[in-house]
Amino acid sequence: MATPKAQRIGIWIITVVMVVGVIGSFAVMILSTQNQASDNSAQLAQQQAQAQQQAQQASQLSTQYYPTLLPYKSTPAQFDPTTVGSSVTTQDLVVGTGATIDSSAGYQAYYIGWNPDGKTFDSSFASDGQSLSAPLDTAGMSLIKGWGQGVQGMKAGGIREVTIPAALAYGSSSPSPDIPANTPLKFIIFIIKKD
Repeated sequence: MATPKAQRIGIWIITVVMVVGVIGSFAVMILSTQNQASDNSAQLAQQQAQAQQQAQQASQLSTQYYPTLLPYKSTPAQFDPTTVGSSVTTQDLVVGTGATIDSSAGYQAYYIGWNPDGKTFDSSFASDGQSLSAPLDTAGMSLIKGWGQGVQGMKAGGIREVTIPAALAYGSSSPSPDIPANTPLKFIIFIIKKD
């Protein structure tokens, strides 16, 4: 039995519509993939430019501040953890002349941190020993409680030695092998800028 002409035309129209739809879908997918790749490339280029700018800024700051922090590189020494009280103690080594640090804004700082054995567990000195890494930028960061208490009242440009009891450092946790649980810590903190 022959298919009526109207039915054949209907089948052809449906076939054409389906083919156009499939081709259109593939075109949309290809364009979407190309747009996404283009967006990813632009985003990657922007991230690389930001990283380069940050590295350049870190290099400039290192050149400016390395000579100031260098004399304190040998400061870490053993201390008796039993003599550290229950509150943060500070000793200003250099009194800054810039803006005063408080809890309302971030700041940038270089630092050296050590444990009671005199072992430096972290510092702003780069691995080459001849430069400083990017400064710690505290804006939006969560720092140990004792650090925050230790820098209160400092002025930008100041250098302070801060002794932090274990309860105000990492308490019963051990963030690294060089910082066992319940360990008091000492820091040299050099504030270079307030936000």
